[in-house]
Amino acid sequence: MSGAAIRTLVGIGQGLHFAESPRWHEGRLWFLDIHGQAIRHVDLSGRLETALELPFKPNGFGFRRDGSILVGAALQRQVYRWDGQFLQQLADIGALTCFCLSDGIVDEHDRLYVGDIGYNFWNPELQPVDTCVIACVAGDGQVRLAAGGLHFPNGMAITPDGRTLIVAECMGHRLTAFDIDDEGALSNRRLYAPLPADVHPDGIALDAEGAVWLANPEGRDAVLRVRPGGEIVERIALDSQAYAVALGGPEGRHLFICASDSHDPAQVMQAPSATVRMMEVPVGAARAR
Repeated sequence: MSGAAIRTLVGIGQGLHFAESPRWHEGRLWFLDIHGQAIRHVDLSGRLETALELPFKPNGFGFRRDGSILVGAALQRQVYRWDGQFLQQLADIGALTCFCLSDGIVDEHDRLYVGDIGYNFWNPELQPVDTCVIACVAGDGQVRLAAGGLHFPNGMAITPDGRTLIVAECMGHRLTAFDIDDEGALSNRRLYAPLPADVHPDGIALDAEGAVWLANPEGRDAVLRVRPGGEIVERIALDSQAYAVALGGPEGRHLFICASDSHDPAQVMQAPSATVRMMEVPVGAARAR
């Protein structure tokens, strides 16, 4: 993106292992530190704090209307709720998913949509599955299969009217959309944006024009902005790999980028290189109506 300055909000050496699932909430950027096993947040001045240390490696994360947090235990394939004091298991989705949870999103009705990776980063000798699912966990902990036949569903976004879910199919090289009905069921699967074969979309963020910012790990362009239909209109290069993005800030025009030189667990634990970058963009985040 020509002329846009990228600032390092959290740098190497600040204790961060691997940042994922960034969410702007109440004036701060919240995110998971997967290998650091924690929920952390940082303000725009760069003050980094740990909100909660976790007894598991997390993935899938979001806020409910009451301010409590839903977070997935990736390898156990369980979902927990943290109310600021107590961490309690809300649901077990092991029967629906394979190996490891992926990213997720919490909607305006406190439902968590979360995908499964289909293979295990911590045990690559396990045979990966050909297709993966999106599970839906209702506010009361009830679980159901929301969608199947996906190729590594990863980052997700929901349109401001709450009626469309967009998911990045990392190994499918595409963004896929579903209608969301009043009960939270997904239907009318369709292509939102086809992507080139060298793009593996990870975390995503939806802006006010319906374009999607996406992280592209190991790609030539670390971050892309893609319009519905697949037109790539912005490209960002980094000196590292991007794994997740979010839009936030006072006006929703700060693009946050979670980056790391590697996602290999052994390398991450031996020599952490995680950073959180930030830049301003012309079009702000999609807002709930």
